[in-house]
Amino acid sequence: MGGKSCGIHRGAKMQPSEMVMNLKQVFLSVLMFGVAGLLLFMYLQAWIEEQHTELRTTNYFQPAPRIISREKLQPIINQDSKLQILGELKQNNESFIITKTFSGSLSEVRHLKGGAQASSETIDSPNGKSYEQHQVTKSLFKKFNQITWPLDTRPLNKSLIRGDKWKKTDAAQEKRRAFLQDFCKKYGGGNRAQSHLFHMVSRIYVEDRHKILYCEVPKAGCSNWKRILMVLNGLASSAYNITHNAVHYGKHLKKLDSFDLKGIYTRLNTYTKAVFVRDPMERLVSAFRDKFEHPNSYYHPVFGKAIIKKYRPNACEEKINNGSGVKFKEFIHYLLDSHRPVGMDIHWERVSKLCYPCLINYDFVGKFETLEEDANYFLQLIGAPRGLKFPNFKDRHSSDERTNADVVRQYLKDLSTMERQLIYDFYYLDYLMFNYTTPFV
Repeated sequence: MGGKSCGIHRGAKMQPSEMVMNLKQVFLSVLMFGVAGLLLFMYLQAWIEEQHTELRTTNYFQPAPRIISREKLQPIINQDSKLQILGELKQNNESFIITKTFSGSLSEVRHLKGGAQASSETIDSPNGKSYEQHQVTKSLFKKFNQITWPLDTRPLNKSLIRGDKWKKTDAAQEKRRAFLQDFCKKYGGGNRAQSHLFHMVSRIYVEDRHKILYCEVPKAGCSNWKRILMVLNGLASSAYNITHNAVHYGKHLKKLDSFDLKGIYTRLNTYTKAVFVRDPMERLVSAFRDKFEHPNSYYHPVFGKAIIKKYRPNACEEKINNGSGVKFKEFIHYLLDSHRPVGMDIHWERVSKLCYPCLINYDFVGKFETLEEDANYFLQLIGAPRGLKFPNFKDRHSSDERTNADVVRQYLKDLSTMERQLIYDFYYLDYLMFNYTTPFV
């Protein structure tokens, strides 16, 4: 027993020199693994930076945004008597990011339309179509890196305007253009785009015959504007003969994001770009009345059900199941909720996020409040056929009273002062950009 015990003791004991060697081996192993891991990380980071096709999207995209808080903006805006801002921002201390992306280059715009499909193909083989497309893409971006987008809005071509008929309209138009341009210059940065270029132009319709780009703002005359574009493009002889479904579901019109990068750039810099806007509060009430006060096979089951379920205490099962009967106050709770049960919709999304008016230099800024006058003046500017006039009929629910300031007041009666202020804060940037007066808060 004594010998066995002694043998085990001798086997367990390690010489000092052996212990030192083992510690060195452990240290060297750890060091080698660490270096290898670091090298692998650096390689992957470089590869992702070069090959990735997904870009980060921000609310008002730019890589290093210049954030203008309401507190910083207040002293400057107070200099203009037309821009009056009430109270403090109450919704999550929201700050607005304003930039002028096109004053830089397009070197950061790497995400091409169809990139997801292209990435699933093999591009390693130089014989494949995807490889050729990849090379063309690289070549395009190398070329576009040298391009500087125009900083200023171009003067309107008024060579087709005769007489003094449009003098007042023209003066109002120049004032709006100058106001928007001045606003964007004051509060915009000079950074490059960091968002998906194709997303940014996804709401812009193209009419190649008369070289027009029209950014769609729902509830601001967009249905009749699409009818006009169809007539200008030779798809219809009269705007009055085109149905609502043909306008919105017929897919007769092209959008700017359907073109390649060169096609987008060329049109943005050579076509006449127009946007028509509306008082944000009126546009919001109009959208609610249209989508929630009339039968709707999409907005009731998708938005209505979610809104009633979350914002109506003790809602009955029947209302939750069909989604009809949403109240304006419930709709506003949904709009102002940072954790909405369903996402935003273009009918109440802000114009600053639909058309990016500080990123795209619009040549013409029309307003719903003077829609016919502005639209017919625009048609004169672009050389439309003489007999073509902007239609003045209501696209849907023609028996309903049009949404105006008096109608808006009736809807706002159900809201608290705080809720009305929060709506204004939500559309704050639209109010400033287009010089709309303070709403009923």
